[in-house]
Amino acid sequence: MRKRILIADDTTFMREMLKSALDKEKYEIVGEATTGKQAVDQFKEKKPDLLILDINMPVMNGIDALTEVIEFDPKANVIMCSDQKQEPMIVLALKRGAKDFVVKPFMASDVVRALAKVFKE
Repeated sequence: MRKRILIADDTTFMREMLKSALDKEKYEIVGEATTGKQAVDQFKEKKPDLLILDINMPVMNGIDALTEVIEFDPKANVIMCSDQKQEPMIVLALKRGAKDFVVKPFMASDVVRALAKVFKE
């Protein structure tokens, strides 16, 4: 059975790139969010196997969205992504429950590798 993925990024290009890359693999895209608030709401509704979550998002940033998702489901699989190469943001995301962190710009294979690591494939 294909793993169900929710993609949350405020840029259309990134969402399309991720959808294209992951759909070719063994993953099913169950939703897309353009704000942190949408990401939290869709996570609660769709209960995906994994959430790919950008840090810089409107309405609610990715760190706050991550915190709400983990409060809702402490075992949630979340991979953070951002163009920020700041170590404090990576450390904060991991402390708040993210399973991994991918720095933009990234290749699709980087994300696939991160998902495989989280799912231990």
